[in-house]
Amino acid sequence: MPTLTSTFPAPVYRDTVLQHVFADAQRLFLPSLIEIDLAHVLMLTEQRILTTLQGTQCLRAILQLDSEALRCAEYDGSVEDLFFLVEHTLARSLGQDLAGRIHTARSRNDVDLTMYRMVLRQRLLDTLDANGALREVLLEIATRHHGAIMPAYTHNQPAQVTTLGHFLMAYIEVLERDAERLRDCYPRVNRSPLGACAITTTGFPIDRHNTEQRLGFRGLVTNSYGAIAAVDYVAEACSVLATSMLSLGRFTQEMLLWSTAEFGFLRLSDGYVQISSIMPQKRNPVPLEHVRVLASRSLTEAHSVLGTLHNTPFADMNDGEDSLQPLVALAFTDAQRATTLLAGVLSEATFQTERMRERARGSFLTVTELADTLVRRTGISFHQAHAMVSAAVRRATSDDPGTLAQDIFHQTTAAGLRITEAQLLEALDPDYFVAVRRVTGGPATFALTPELQRAGAQLQHDQSWLTAEREHLSSKAKALIANAQRLAATAAYDGGSADAA
Repeated sequence: MPTLTSTFPAPVYRDTVLQHVFADAQRLFLPSLIEIDLAHVLMLTEQRILTTLQGTQCLRAILQLDSEALRCAEYDGSVEDLFFLVEHTLARSLGQDLAGRIHTARSRNDVDLTMYRMVLRQRLLDTLDANGALREVLLEIATRHHGAIMPAYTHNQPAQVTTLGHFLMAYIEVLERDAERLRDCYPRVNRSPLGACAITTTGFPIDRHNTEQRLGFRGLVTNSYGAIAAVDYVAEACSVLATSMLSLGRFTQEMLLWSTAEFGFLRLSDGYVQISSIMPQKRNPVPLEHVRVLASRSLTEAHSVLGTLHNTPFADMNDGEDSLQPLVALAFTDAQRATTLLAGVLSEATFQTERMRERARGSFLTVTELADTLVRRTGISFHQAHAMVSAAVRRATSDDPGTLAQDIFHQTTAAGLRITEAQLLEALDPDYFVAVRRVTGGPATFALTPELQRAGAQLQHDQSWLTAEREHLSSKAKALIANAQRLAATAAYDGGSADAA
């Protein structure tokens, strides 16, 4: 038998859990909690579960809450969490009975899940905003340098010739798909669980669509059990986030490689480099390292959310609630920091296009087109052409195109194939290599320009959607306050008691 039995909250429980949960809720959820209180009281009043007088008095008290005082309150263990602090604060102005009526037909369960979704939808919008800003920077650079010749790499080895615009367009398309996944995820997050109560709804005649619309949601999590028990809304959001951060980290690693003296393709502006405390010559691309570590942090934090939820019971469980939500918030915050920082770094960076072009002239990067030209001009199979060019490359003592063209010309002449040395030299020219790759998705201006234009139009579409959704949420929040203030200002009294209250 224990020799000492503590009263609630036990000091260890208070210090290790409740105090942290309280501070997290103050930081993350207080505005949403107050909006939920207002929407719920308005609905209860309209449904005549509260009388007009009761609703009026409750709304006045909620509107008069000192948010700053609530946000700064120290946790002293007198209440379990922020929800009860707000309830006790309202009770001081309304009295216990009337304040207690605010909690009619709801539970902390559905209130919490509603708060979580309200905050998460905003984080999705913020992530989309950062995504759009990075795409805008990359589109500007890709358009300006759409024809800048550079080497393309496979297996970290020089492979073929492409352009800077073509390379950047590859990652722009990834960012577009990230945005598409975020937009697709958003409607499933932006559904209201309010009214599910503990897990089975209520016998009171509430109107769930009323609170759904007042809080800016665009649908319900209809089944009340699932509204409380399901965690797929946050799992999906974190999965989408992890995917985007994986790609961001890979692209950033490429930019770090380009920043090395050995590559010399990218030079950061003075505002984005750090010097050494001992080596005066150093220009360290430290902000790109911060992008990489923030992206890695966000990815692992998002994975930690999924790991925390794995194999938990399909029911109301704290695993998906108070202690998990700060981790969700941190994952999205780190992602936004990483994306915003990368956009800032690249907006002032200089791409060393002359050095890129110089590197593209060597290492036999155009010999694929040489083989293709042999096929088109002479009618031999690609297998034959590949073998002929491969043999010439192996014999070459340098990557001089003239020497290689002479070797191939001698081989074709000996084989009775009709092709000129000038045609072979043309095939080895980096600009020609790019120009003939006019197939959709290729680097030629003919193929790339429409894609850059399409990407610009897609960016405008995404930004318009984002603006419209932000305006929708803002207008709903303003309307909620206005409606609450309007009812709170009335002196009307219906003279009766609340129906079933």
